[in-house]
Amino acid sequence: MPLSSPLPLPPATRNSPIRLLSTDFDGTVVNHETQPAVVPEFFTALAEMRAHGVQWAVNTGRVLWHIEEGLRELNFPVEPDYVLTSEREVFHRGPDGRWQDFGDWNLRCTVAHDQLFSNAGTLLADIETYLAAHTRAHPIYEGARLIGLAAESDDEMDGICAFLEKETARVPGFHFMRNTIYVRFCHEDYSKGTALAELARLTGLERGQIFAAGDHYNDLPMLDGRHAQWVACPGNAVEAVKRTVAGVGGYVAEGACSAGILQALRHFGVCSGEMGAATNSRAPAP
Repeated sequence: MPLSSPLPLPPATRNSPIRLLSTDFDGTVVNHETQPAVVPEFFTALAEMRAHGVQWAVNTGRVLWHIEEGLRELNFPVEPDYVLTSEREVFHRGPDGRWQDFGDWNLRCTVAHDQLFSNAGTLLADIETYLAAHTRAHPIYEGARLIGLAAESDDEMDGICAFLEKETARVPGFHFMRNTIYVRFCHEDYSKGTALAELARLTGLERGQIFAAGDHYNDLPMLDGRHAQWVACPGNAVEAVKRTVAGVGGYVAEGACSAGILQALRHFGVCSGEMGAATNSRAPAP
């Protein structure tokens, strides 16, 4: 199946090589514990950056309809150029303004996951047995397919992840992504990081032109320096994310959610403004 051709590069920015922002949504841009959920200065910065050729991708664990709902409910004055959903799919806006598949990545992703789950029947049955016998976690299904789970607490999820780390090695390519008390099963070749790499390929961008920010375990594949040179996390990020970001020379902000990401963007010179001017400092509940 032929690959899509890269799009022309956007114009260079005035003060920074960064041309693409890849940000998680919940807990990174959106703080559900505060009003407003996003500091206004963040949108001012986005408008400024867009005027200088910077594009914005929301890279989220939400499925497409759920991120559309979130953007609509929060009434963002600046909308993303791309959405990367379910920790693996890539969408851009079509001529009618609706989100549509960008290239053939989503089709390849679907085929790979269908094959993976077809090969993992025994493993998935064993996971179901373990959850029923040893946890209070709730399986999550898509039709008849077990696609993930929800634990009762972070401590319970720690134990479940230890079990999964050992058991999923039985099926080549089988992996999982954790976000708070949720886990989604997936193919190891498809993640927020590889989806970002595909978006970069489609838009003709290089690693040195990409900024990525996230706060939780499922953001790690786009924060380890492989797909984005400029990485950051807000002050409310989990410790594993802070360690990863610091370990590749990224920026660990003090501010929570959008306030912290705004600090990071100013730190890297992508937008103007004084460091720390945004004050949305209340961290969201874990």
